[in-house]
Amino acid sequence: MKILVVGGSGAMGRAVAWDLANVAGVQTVGLVGRRREALEETARFVGSGNIVLHPLDISDRPALTKVIGGYDVVVLTLPDRYTSYTVVEASISTGVHCVDMLEEYHRRPDAYEIEGLKLPAGMTLEQYGDYLHETALAKGVLFLDGIGFAPGLSNITVGEGIRKLDVAERAVARVGGIPRKDVAARNPLRYMITWAFWHVLREYMVKLYILKDGQRVEVDSATELEAFHFTDFGQDEMLECCVTPGMPSFVYTRPNLTYFAEKTVRWPGHWQGVQTLKECGLLSLEPVEVNGVKVVPRDVLLALIEPRLRARPGDTDVCVMWNTVDGRKGGKKVRISYSMWDEADTKLRFSSMARVTGFPAAIGAVMIAQGKIKERGIVPPEDCITGPLYAEFMAQLEKRNIKILEKIEEM
Repeated sequence: MKILVVGGSGAMGRAVAWDLANVAGVQTVGLVGRRREALEETARFVGSGNIVLHPLDISDRPALTKVIGGYDVVVLTLPDRYTSYTVVEASISTGVHCVDMLEEYHRRPDAYEIEGLKLPAGMTLEQYGDYLHETALAKGVLFLDGIGFAPGLSNITVGEGIRKLDVAERAVARVGGIPRKDVAARNPLRYMITWAFWHVLREYMVKLYILKDGQRVEVDSATELEAFHFTDFGQDEMLECCVTPGMPSFVYTRPNLTYFAEKTVRWPGHWQGVQTLKECGLLSLEPVEVNGVKVVPRDVLLALIEPRLRARPGDTDVCVMWNTVDGRKGGKKVRISYSMWDEADTKLRFSSMARVTGFPAAIGAVMIAQGKIKERGIVPPEDCITGPLYAEFMAQLEKRNIKILEKIEEM
């Protein structure tokens, strides 16, 4: 198996590369990135002789396509849409399977803040998504679309819960990365950066779809605030969550639910702070004039707050998940829940976010390379990691000390 990691010098790419390099049967792990020095740093971190470096700019389509052609599967680990669609197009056209962890359902591209995405002439976003899907089908390519933490673990577990019920009515995925509690107490917004922060702010500002009363409804991100008490894995914490666009495929693949939303988990107080920033216009992308100079409010906020949210030596994170699926089984009202409390691995120097995002993507890529996932076209994880593959996927997570607890309770 030869697997290529695009974005191999970033935190998520490093986790994917390390995991793949430790899987029996993976002969080559390729790393793509702009800077050779950064790729070399990842190679030293991984410490494996099967790493191959490909320093290049992904906008160089011929060079990118040539590199992709030498691999069985491509894994995308970068958080912007321009890169994602560029690599997806190149991978599909080359006939190589691909995996992406971005919270984007490429069959129905997000219409908000599209980050440089250029559509083919005469195509709408929906037509472009269908074009990618049909081209992948024609080429015999599987694009496993959205497999990391959320989307990814959230889709797979909620999908499993739905399958276990006779009738599923309501599903809510609650997922998020938070700083260790003592770190949160001293940080603005009770937050610490574990993922590109400009991307996090984008997710707070866009609109998204949820299912409400069985209908697809567009709502503002960072709304539908919910507080909940997390008590699994020996924890006793009050947390909060709001809707975000972390599982965009689900409103299309599971339209029969009465209610569905994906929510991002934070420490109490975070969402109130975000709402204040929004109301003050500080997350806007509309330039304003200050002393004769045009500035973008969000850019100014990023410059000010990002240094204050970066991890200090010794700071670690936690990834939390509490997903619930409500419905009926055997004539009774039942709730199936999936919970996780994952902490950073200080010995191997992985944040929890890197673990629960990068390792699932690597597991999915290996399953594809092994020929275990048979679907083709653009396929989200809830539609292909099912049955025996679901059990295998959970077993692989367990090997990496990522533990997910399933509960079935009468309501």
